[in-house]
Amino acid sequence: MADGNSERAVERMTGVERKTIRRFALRVGVAAQSLHNTMARDLSLSLIESDEVWSFVKKKQSRVTPAEHAAGLGEAYTFTALAMPSRYAVTWHVGKRDETSADAFIKDLRARLVVMPSLTSDGFPPYPGAIGASFGPGVDFAQVIKHYTRGGRRDDDHRYEPPREPFLTRRVVFGAPNIDAATTAHVERNNATLRHHIGRMRRLVLAFSKDPEHHRAAVSLGLTHYNLCLIVKTTRVTPAMAAGVTSHIWELPELLDALLSVPETPAPSAKPLAPRKPEGTARELPGGRGFLRVVQGGAAPSPPAAPVPPPPAPVPIAAPAHVEPSAPSAEQPRQLDLFAWRPKPRTPVQMSLFGDPPSDPTAE
Repeated sequence: MADGNSERAVERMTGVERKTIRRFALRVGVAAQSLHNTMARDLSLSLIESDEVWSFVKKKQSRVTPAEHAAGLGEAYTFTALAMPSRYAVTWHVGKRDETSADAFIKDLRARLVVMPSLTSDGFPPYPGAIGASFGPGVDFAQVIKHYTRGGRRDDDHRYEPPREPFLTRRVVFGAPNIDAATTAHVERNNATLRHHIGRMRRLVLAFSKDPEHHRAAVSLGLTHYNLCLIVKTTRVTPAMAAGVTSHIWELPELLDALLSVPETPAPSAKPLAPRKPEGTARELPGGRGFLRVVQGGAAPSPPAAPVPPPPAPVPIAAPAHVEPSAPSAEQPRQLDLFAWRPKPRTPVQMSLFGDPPSDPTAE
């Protein structure tokens, strides 16, 4: 199931009844959330991207009644916070794409960190209020906004990824983030990995979830397996190893033993945040009061340079007097006189393009 197979596919491969597989998947999925709560706490991750990936439970949102909407049916967005460059999934939340889900997602993210991060998200409107309430206005937060056209695109790839420029614009919301490096490309790429390893999140298939509780359990199991067991090609280690959460690659037997033995663990509580160590030239202030950065335009003026004395006037060199060369003797070798040659004066010559005119004007 961690490789994206549906319950019926696992039933055909293992010979175990589908109802048994369903109950077992729910148990290990709930335990995966407790295992993540045990390990993902007191994290020093300074660069985080967040995004939401769409899926649905039992019905599409347009066919859901008000009672079914209250029960959790219909659209089910998975909010994911991805740490860079480790690509570690810090936290996730499954719910509607509304302010309530955004507040719960950011609050849980804040509780797992001990360093003030630099956050980047898409243009979802509830993010600024949720991040400001949990992290305060001192956090470095930027948004990458996507501009969709009303008419839509009609090229060969119009149903999927649109062009990046000028489709994307960046804006600063809080603090002073590096706006040139602000991006959500990594977490958006991670959404494809989630759809590959969690069969319930795939599009245009029959493996979608029929119950909200089972959908949340499947997402927890998939992301826990991703953090502990999946090797990222760019880092060549698992995301949990790159983030310093574990020191080795977890095999499936070890993960299964941990899921069957982990006690029920709630999410961690928020702790004070330490200042983030900035990149580039910086000096840490004493007493943990932050960092002093060198910025352009703040350097002290350089002292005036010492006056340079004027160069000495050139001394004229007299040409040697012309001496007639004498015949070389047998005892003295012939020397070349460089001043013996002089250019001869040139006489101007009149040139005519049509020949000389005739002397007699009457002559033809």
